[in-house]
Amino acid sequence: MSRQRHASTQAHLARLPDVRPLDRLQSIKIKLGVLVAATVTLAALITWVGLNNHLGPTRTFPLAIVVSLVLTQILARGMTSPLREMTAAARAMAAGDYSQRVTATSRDEVGQLAVTFNAMAEDLASADLLRREMVANVSHELRTPVTALQAQLENIVDGVSEPDTATMQVALAQTERLGRLVAYLLDLSRVEAGAVGLDITDVALSDFLAEASDSAALVSIDKGLTFPVDVDPPDLTVPADRERLHQILANLLHNAVRHSPPGEPIRIEASRVGDVVRIDVTDRGPGIAREQRQQVFERFARGNMPAITGQISTGGTGLGLSIVRWAANLHGGTIEVADTSSGCTMRLELPAARADHRPAPSADRARGR
Repeated sequence: MSRQRHASTQAHLARLPDVRPLDRLQSIKIKLGVLVAATVTLAALITWVGLNNHLGPTRTFPLAIVVSLVLTQILARGMTSPLREMTAAARAMAAGDYSQRVTATSRDEVGQLAVTFNAMAEDLASADLLRREMVANVSHELRTPVTALQAQLENIVDGVSEPDTATMQVALAQTERLGRLVAYLLDLSRVEAGAVGLDITDVALSDFLAEASDSAALVSIDKGLTFPVDVDPPDLTVPADRERLHQILANLLHNAVRHSPPGEPIRIEASRVGDVVRIDVTDRGPGIAREQRQQVFERFARGNMPAITGQISTGGTGLGLSIVRWAANLHGGTIEVADTSSGCTMRLELPAARADHRPAPSADRARGR
C-alpha cells in the first residue's frame, strides 16, 4: 500500500505545472531569497485579509500555510525540474540511450549544469557512435585478410594448390596487410592514451627521403612505379622524431602506391617555406574532390573517393591518414590535400625550428584515405 501511495503521489506531482518564472535570475541564492520572500509575503497578506474579514485565526492561519506551501511547491518544481530531467537522462544513458537531453532555460547554476550535461551527452553519443563504427570496421578489416589467408592455407593443406612462390606471395601479402592493421590499431590506442612522446633530432631529408623512396619501390615492383626525390636545398634538415617521420612518409607513400597508375612517378619534394619545412608526396592517380579533402582524414574513411572518375574505394584499412595527421600534429605540424590541377598531392608541413613538442590531444579523430 505504501508503494501505491508513493506512486500516486509521484503521479500527482508529475501533473503539477512546470512553471519557471524565476529562470531570468542568474543565481540559485537569489531564487531562494525571492521564493522565501514571496511565500512569507503571501502568507502575511492572507493572514491580514482573513483577520480583517473576521475569519478568525483557526481558519486564516491554516489557509495561509496551505497557499504558501502550494506556491512554494510550484516555484520549487520549476527550479528543480532540470535536476529531475538530468536524473532520468542519466538513468537512460546507463541503459545505453544517449539521445536524452535536458531543458536548459534557466540562467543560474542549475541551468549551467544542464547545458554542461547536454554537452556531455553529445560527447558520449559521438563516442558511442565512433566506438560502434570502429568495432564494425575493424571486424570487417580483420576478417578480409584472415579469410583470404585461411583459404590459401586450406587449399595448400587439401592439395588444391601447391606451396609455390606465387601462392606463398599471396599469403604473405595478406599477412602483411593484417600486420599493418594491427600496427595502426596499436598506434591509435597510443593516441587515445596520450602516452606518446617524441625523440627530436635534426633529420637530413635528402638521405631520409631516399631511404623512404627505396622502401616504397620494393613494395611497388609489380606496378613499375618510380620515386624521384627533390630536396631544396640538398642539405635541408628538419627537427623531428625520425621514427614518427618515417611512419608519416611510409603511410603517404603506401597510399600513393595504392592509387597511382602503373608506370607513373610518385614525386617526393622537400623545401623550406618561411618557418616551415614542406614535404609533398604527389601521385598521378584520380585525385580527391575538393569537398572530400577533409573527410579523407576522418577515421575509417576509405578509398580515393574521386569526384571525376567515379571510382569507388580501392581498399586499405582506412586508418593510414589518421596516423599521419596524428603524427604531424604531434610535431606541431599539419597535413593536408594540396590544391592541384591533377593527381593528388599530400602536403606535410613541419616547424623548421625546434619547439616544445607535446603529445597531441586524443580528441583528434582523423581517418585514413
